[in-house]
Amino acid sequence: MSDEAYSSFLDQANQDTGASKTPAQSKSKKMSTKAVDTEVPAALQNVEVDYTSESDEPFEPVSLKWEGKNMPKEFGDLIDHKGEVSTVEAREFDPQDQYRKVLQAVEMAGDGKARIFRVQHGKTRVVYYVVGLDAKGGKVVGLKAMAVES
Repeated sequence: MSDEAYSSFLDQANQDTGASKTPAQSKSKKMSTKAVDTEVPAALQNVEVDYTSESDEPFEPVSLKWEGKNMPKEFGDLIDHKGEVSTVEAREFDPQDQYRKVLQAVEMAGDGKARIFRVQHGKTRVVYYVVGLDAKGGKVVGLKAMAVES
């Protein structure tokens, strides 16, 4: 076999056929819910806290238009999520008092009361929304963080 033929053979053998990709790799499932569609309050812009789970993720601002005088009954509809959404008590969300800064920032930006929603994405991924109502501003405001729970 000539050097040229051998080189051509190696090039063909090393080409990516795509066969080694798993369905999860080829169809990367984007975990997305709506989080910001209006101005983010200043109290939420500089909160630098990570949520500790199997993947430590930073809290990110949430600011969504909402004209109601109370929190929406169906939080999943507000964030465009069709899956499971449940409420979580603050003591269950933060039993070691490590997210006090998050809760305080949300209370300050909203109506003084932080509500926590657990939004399920598949079997192991969850997004925690810590939010309050800013009725004067016509929005739900807060912070969210992704967690891996297996």
